[in-house]
Amino acid sequence: MKLGSPPPPMSSGDPLRPPPPCPHLAGYRSNAHGLSKPFRSLQRCLRARPPGRAEIRRDPHEIPRCGPCSPSPSSRLYACLACAAVSCPSHAPAHAAARPGHEIAVDVDRAELFCCACRDQVYDRDFDAAVVLAQNIPSSSSASPPSGCLRKRRRVDYRPWTPGPVERAVVGKGSSPLPFPGGSELPQGLRGLNNLGNTCFMNSVLQALLHTPPLRNYFLSDRHNRYVCQQNGRKKRGGNADGGESRVCLACDLDAMYSAVFSDERLPYSPARFLYSWWQHASNLASYEQQDAHEFFISMLDGIHEKVDEHKPASPGNEECCIAHRVFSGILRSDVTCTICGFTSTTYDPCVDISLDLDSNHSSIKVASSKSHASNGETQSISGSQNFDISTLRGCLERFTRPERLGSDQKFFCQHCQVRQESLKQMSIRKLPLVTCFHIKRFEHSSIRKMSRKVDRYLQFPFSLDMAPYSSSSILRSRFGNRMFAFDGDESDESTEFASEFELFAVVTHSGKLDAGHYVTFLRLNNLWYKCDDAWITHVSENIVRASQAYMLFYVQKKLYYKASEHVAPS
Repeated sequence: MKLGSPPPPMSSGDPLRPPPPCPHLAGYRSNAHGLSKPFRSLQRCLRARPPGRAEIRRDPHEIPRCGPCSPSPSSRLYACLACAAVSCPSHAPAHAAARPGHEIAVDVDRAELFCCACRDQVYDRDFDAAVVLAQNIPSSSSASPPSGCLRKRRRVDYRPWTPGPVERAVVGKGSSPLPFPGGSELPQGLRGLNNLGNTCFMNSVLQALLHTPPLRNYFLSDRHNRYVCQQNGRKKRGGNADGGESRVCLACDLDAMYSAVFSDERLPYSPARFLYSWWQHASNLASYEQQDAHEFFISMLDGIHEKVDEHKPASPGNEECCIAHRVFSGILRSDVTCTICGFTSTTYDPCVDISLDLDSNHSSIKVASSKSHASNGETQSISGSQNFDISTLRGCLERFTRPERLGSDQKFFCQHCQVRQESLKQMSIRKLPLVTCFHIKRFEHSSIRKMSRKVDRYLQFPFSLDMAPYSSSSILRSRFGNRMFAFDGDESDESTEFASEFELFAVVTHSGKLDAGHYVTFLRLNNLWYKCDDAWITHVSENIVRASQAYMLFYVQKKLYYKASEHVAPS
């Protein structure tokens, strides 16, 4: 394969060299034919073939054939860009040799350039940009992506900083080190949470959030001061300092919990104040019945978003949004493609988690299991081994981003055909959050049978996960073919390579039945795993974590990048 235009710059440490440019394509660009006029004519001949690949047809019903071979069909056909003559791979070189300047052709079924003289595929950035642009023009999105969160952001690498004498004096004068509890084997900040009556669903999620790195750093650096927040709330209510009902703020209660958990106290903490505030926010869930941990997670983030940023834009994708959405918010892209004409409707939706169906892999694996059951203050441990049908997290993500044919009852209105047509739908991840939360759909509800059940299938999940294959840019590349044009979500910065790599740090598990289960959280701190079972904290091995029945998985980006300041002082 050869390049027609200069390739993008490569990193200095990359030993690969780009191939030499094709002389025939370079000559074709500079001669009288040029590429601008053929491009304009090609755009009229481009047809989108589901699920989005391009082909060259002057008429939608045209069946191109090689002139010398006609009527015998050929698997590959090339159309000359100079005279539009169609030739097969056997006759294309002869056509190029007999007519100087006719060496460059286009594959009619793939819309890719081919040099008939070099007998090799050639790439040209302008040509690829025109092809992708022609495919995207009829696919005008029904919903444009949020402008505040999809704009390109310049990133700067992290630079280590060591305080100087002045900074050390300020730090020493204005702070005091946290006392390290002697004789404790648990790391700082790891503290049990008392069960207040079927509140294991809340304790399990709170343990994961208390040790979410960006969220932890935000609250421990006093970015949300509950005393200042309460004072501002009193001013908004008319300056009454001690009268009236206090304003409910889940972020203030979470800030108080961070202060208590990261203190030198090691006895289990009772999050009664937080539970009461959450009941006031979600009054429909205010009871001592067992609730769903995922539903609590969504409700809690929504409560923080509503109370903290009442004065800021309400869009979760906005960079100036609340800390909950800055940490967990991502953007999903949905493409619905008409199977008749290839028209694509694109929508963008913000999300704070990704719900995944368990993939239908019927292979089995034997895993060790260990569970504990608390009754009347006594804990009984049961261990053994069982055979489980396995699913994999990567398999679930592949199923999530795989094109699916919508049923006849789900036909969408095609703006090109002006009627309802059958279509293909494909999901992808447009923007990856700092922390990705995967929710595994283990609870199934059947409206026909009017019953619910729990799916106990075993899920294999990696400790390190590369999310690049499931991003919108990768999905579009596989759909459009090998293009040099920058796709949706592409970053020219090298930091994008690391932004898709994630590390697992928390696993929320569910054991038992649908109506009588128990939630437990596994946390990874300092490369060691700990089991948080309400008030009990124990050290466990990796095998115990891998054998657990994962319900929610929390992954954090391996390498975080700082956004460059938009207000740089002149040097």
